[in-house]
Amino acid sequence: MQRKEISFKGQTIYVGIDVHKTTWVVTVMTEVGNYEKKFSQPASPQKLFDNLKKNYPDARYEAVYEAGFTGFSTYYHLKELGINCSIVNAADVPTTDEERRNKTDAVDSAKLARCLKNGDLRPIYVMPKDSLDARGVVRVRTTFLKQLNGYKVRIKHLLYNNGVEYPERFAKSSTHWSRAFIRWLCEEVSLLAEDRVTLDLLLEQVEYLRQSVLKATRKLRDLSQTPFYKKNFDHLFTIPGIGVITAMTILTEIADPKRFPNERAYTKYVGFVPDSHESGEHKSKGEMTGRGNNRLRMVYVEAAWIAIRKDTSLCSAYLRYCQRMEKNEAIVRIARSLVHISLALVKNDKDYVPA
Repeated sequence: MQRKEISFKGQTIYVGIDVHKTTWVVTVMTEVGNYEKKFSQPASPQKLFDNLKKNYPDARYEAVYEAGFTGFSTYYHLKELGINCSIVNAADVPTTDEERRNKTDAVDSAKLARCLKNGDLRPIYVMPKDSLDARGVVRVRTTFLKQLNGYKVRIKHLLYNNGVEYPERFAKSSTHWSRAFIRWLCEEVSLLAEDRVTLDLLLEQVEYLRQSVLKATRKLRDLSQTPFYKKNFDHLFTIPGIGVITAMTILTEIADPKRFPNERAYTKYVGFVPDSHESGEHKSKGEMTGRGNNRLRMVYVEAAWIAIRKDTSLCSAYLRYCQRMEKNEAIVRIARSLVHISLALVKNDKDYVPA
């Protein structure tokens, strides 16, 4: 008797993946019926695809996993194999109290598969491959700056511990870390011990990181003039307070401005939407939700402090806000205005015109 081949043609197979470094815990759910299967496998998109093709041939595969350390690599690998994949924010996955109290990898993968099947998930935006390196340059430059500032603090702490006094020409902190200041550190400073190996090692790191920051900055200037970024960069550069680094941070973090239907959606993505809590007669509102893109939120606030010194209308608005709130709250309102302005200019292909 000839055996009839199993076929899932016309059906959708829902796959929830709890991703880890070496292993994945996978839950598979069928579209028809309540069939559910859990299994563990090596962290390999190819092995998952082979398993699905063997056990659920001819089906359409839908997979989902939570955003984490793997980034977008798993997403792209699964898409290349023909598995339609999405990534979700772990905080946005509907969870029952029982699932919170009995959290296991199997429970998490089953939760993802169930929510995917029910349409309860809101996927995050996946960056295009061509934009990943440019965004990485901006982020690694920020990392270099943080490390550089850390070494500068260590050097000043070392000078203080050794009783080193600054010459009159370096009395003001604004003169520190100039070429003359570094030359003084390298050639004239003496510590309590006869050797000064510690200081020299720290100075080597400062010089190395300064060169790394300079190289990354030059790369961003070059990227700003490429066809992919130039037009939008030129529009953003007309906004007071937004320079090369801020403009490129904005463009590389959002990738595609058209994915935001309006200014409110972009404001929410940045994280400038007020949070609120109501329960009966108790109502409270905050300035920001705490969610959103921290990097964009930071550069917009920094740009706002500069903008109020350069633009009359923004300065006037800031002063009006200061009459009824704290300065830090007022500058957030200006930063929120810059968010609206920047998206409008890029989407409408216009330059900034001061009011």
